[in-house]
Amino acid sequence: MQTSLNKNKQITDKEQLLEYFHSGCKPMSQWRIGTEHEKFAFNTKTLKPLSYEGQNGASGIRDLLLGLAENGWKPVVENQNIIALINPDNSSITLEPGGQVELSGAPLKNVHQTCGEVNGHLEEVKKVADRLGVGFIGLGYQPKWSIEDAEWMPKQRYKIMSEYMPKKGSLGHHMMLATCTVQVNLDFSSEAHMTQMFRVALALQPLATALWANSPFSKGKRNHFLSYRSHIWTDTDPDRCGIMPFVFDDNFGFESYIDYMLDVPMYFVHRNEKYINSAGQSFRDFIKGKLPAMPGELPTIKDWENHLTTAFPEVRLKRFIEMRGSDGGSSRNLCALPAFWVGLLYDHEALKQSLSIIDDWSYEEVSRMRDMVPVSALDTPFREGTLKDLAKSILEISEQGLKRRKNLDEKGRDETVFLKSLKAIAETGITPAQEILEKYSGEWGHNIDRIFEEYSY
Repeated sequence: MQTSLNKNKQITDKEQLLEYFHSGCKPMSQWRIGTEHEKFAFNTKTLKPLSYEGQNGASGIRDLLLGLAENGWKPVVENQNIIALINPDNSSITLEPGGQVELSGAPLKNVHQTCGEVNGHLEEVKKVADRLGVGFIGLGYQPKWSIEDAEWMPKQRYKIMSEYMPKKGSLGHHMMLATCTVQVNLDFSSEAHMTQMFRVALALQPLATALWANSPFSKGKRNHFLSYRSHIWTDTDPDRCGIMPFVFDDNFGFESYIDYMLDVPMYFVHRNEKYINSAGQSFRDFIKGKLPAMPGELPTIKDWENHLTTAFPEVRLKRFIEMRGSDGGSSRNLCALPAFWVGLLYDHEALKQSLSIIDDWSYEEVSRMRDMVPVSALDTPFREGTLKDLAKSILEISEQGLKRRKNLDEKGRDETVFLKSLKAIAETGITPAQEILEKYSGEWGHNIDRIFEEYSY
């Protein structure tokens, strides 16, 4: 059962890190669903990304956050700048580096509730945004403007990250300033259960990337990818991104992930409302009191939690599991993601069937599939067929898993209603990116501005 933690407790050995992950185990009755999604905010007249303060009389991100604060959200302030909003239900609104606005949803019992939260949030921010001349669009990558057109948000951790990332890859700033994703966070009951869920989630993440592919444009033109966002992660930082080979080992568990995270170079340490630059340094040294940035000091549980957020694999472990491989998109696809993974991972029979499918998949096979998917999506070859064939069988398993959960809304519909858009994609093989490309080449006459008219929330 998940227990409360003393976040200020000092860490002196790996055993405490094992205890941290074990404290996340929860009985099935306490499993919840957390959905997060990012979206681009833009000026409705110029279509440009918002700056923080606003320019030439136009509203900025700060105005948007202040407007939402009037609805009861509590501001989070850093260096006198409002940088986030929180609610008593544990939901929050945060800023990505280029001003992308993220909802981190509350932990909820079923997909009906989490979809209601998504749609309610979009309605709320749209009411505030309409008054400010601001629009929102959900895509995996900024379709029109270059990263030079985005302004860095005034958050200390982003400055440290922005200085370090170019040392490790060429597309880190693109990831920070110009991408949006949707992800779902799910609980586990034990270490063994986590291992099963994680393996299925990581093996099938390329399929999720294909189904949600929605970033075929950059700088106002086709970029020859269907998920450019996914491609960007391949050249961001190999130390902290991608498909992790050890997950496919027989002995994979909490300790394997701890060893991985201890070898992920640090970014920072947070002390007294300040971020201390420790980029490239070792958490192993930190535990020994030998961190160059803070000699003689030991990390706390809160430091470990912060460090966990600085790795960006396709699936990430905290005291829950995060599925991170999908492009942002329409509200129906935002609701489809939790339905897809809940159907596969929160039903015992569906998880068992999924494990049997991926049982003999190798790291090399999954990694190769992941590298191809940004370009070919559901047309990606896989064994004797394509990912389109795999999508149909996996969606059937997910659908049956949701049916067995028997969670009904006020109209008597179960959670399978949220898979309809995915089933259509799997049947036709036409991803959101390909749907947009067809319009771009046809009725839009290669005018990228039309995407803001037709695909904004």
